[in-house]
Amino acid sequence: MTSTAQHPRIASGEAILNALPNPVLLVAPDGRIVDANMAAESFFEMSKQFLQREALKQLIPFGSPLLTLIDQVRDSGAPVNEFRVDLGTPRIGRDRQVDLHVAPLAEWPAHVVVMIQKRTIADKMDRQLTHRSAARSVIALAAMLAHEIKNPLSGIRGAAQLLEQGSTPDDRMLTRLICDEADRIVTLVDRMEVFGDERPVTRGPVNIHSVLDHVKRLAQSGFARKVRFTEDYDPSLPPVLADRDQLIQVFLNLVKNAAEAVSDLGEEGEIQFTTAFRPGLSLSLPGKRARVSLPLEFCVKDNGPGVAEDLLPNLFDPFVTTKQTGSGLGLALVAKIVGDHGGIVECESQPRRTIFRILLPMFNSGPIHQLGNDAAASGTPPRVARHPA
Repeated sequence: MTSTAQHPRIASGEAILNALPNPVLLVAPDGRIVDANMAAESFFEMSKQFLQREALKQLIPFGSPLLTLIDQVRDSGAPVNEFRVDLGTPRIGRDRQVDLHVAPLAEWPAHVVVMIQKRTIADKMDRQLTHRSAARSVIALAAMLAHEIKNPLSGIRGAAQLLEQGSTPDDRMLTRLICDEADRIVTLVDRMEVFGDERPVTRGPVNIHSVLDHVKRLAQSGFARKVRFTEDYDPSLPPVLADRDQLIQVFLNLVKNAAEAVSDLGEEGEIQFTTAFRPGLSLSLPGKRARVSLPLEFCVKDNGPGVAEDLLPNLFDPFVTTKQTGSGLGLALVAKIVGDHGGIVECESQPRRTIFRILLPMFNSGPIHQLGNDAAASGTPPRVARHPA
């Protein structure tokens, strides 16, 4: 490790580097990692002390284009960029699509600075806007179904009940089938009607840890009795700007899915709640100059078999499900509620490691609070911008 006494510029620039939301590495001529910021520690899931003991090639996939880029920068003395590079490994997760910015450090010959731009943020915003468009389609469909289908179904059910009174036992089975199927369709329509609720969300300061503890108690007293729950909370987290009841519904849906995913693991099944403060992502609201930050990260993790890769891009679309008896509306409702709160929900999955991540704004009694209410009332999707914290 190179000491800060030998290289005072590292010490003077450390605060700036750690404020950046993107991972930054300083790589020595022999491939060792000389320095790393806090975002790099989070990306590689290793402390800086451990990173400084490793060569870069030991942390990235074999034959990664990053190594070639570093050699190119050393030879040319000029910075280079490469987009959509896969840095995923079994240790840090497979979903690590990134953009790379590699530049020489003139003060130290053959030293190279590597900045990693995680593609997941940009990609998840594209998918999030798609989820919201899909949800709006379901809103129109739900309103039509409620008006055009429930009334005639009521008449069909009533006629079947009248026929049942004078029917034979065999015919009575058929009339009962008509009633049961009519009830099933009405139940489905009722579940879809929640998507038609376009009233602005009334939000205020909510303690997310109180919400998660409540959800855990509900789950452990019912559908997740045999599942082990663990928590990794940031105790200094500020309140989230949200509706408490709707947040409970969001996390109940996610925990129910996680409990079903780990149901075959018996005592090894585990669901973990994590909370953290992640600066660096903001929303630009239509008609507003100010941006709303989404620094609060809440995750529900499980060690189940994971989500099929071909389902991930459309996981939050209505009627997308792998369950034989599922309607595919649970995660669509999660996406709608989070979107109504001006937030983001995304899923990362591989075997034994599935993460549902929610990013939401924190409560602020000043202008940001009002902007958050404007976002809830607006039907126009927000634009997203990355910026240093």
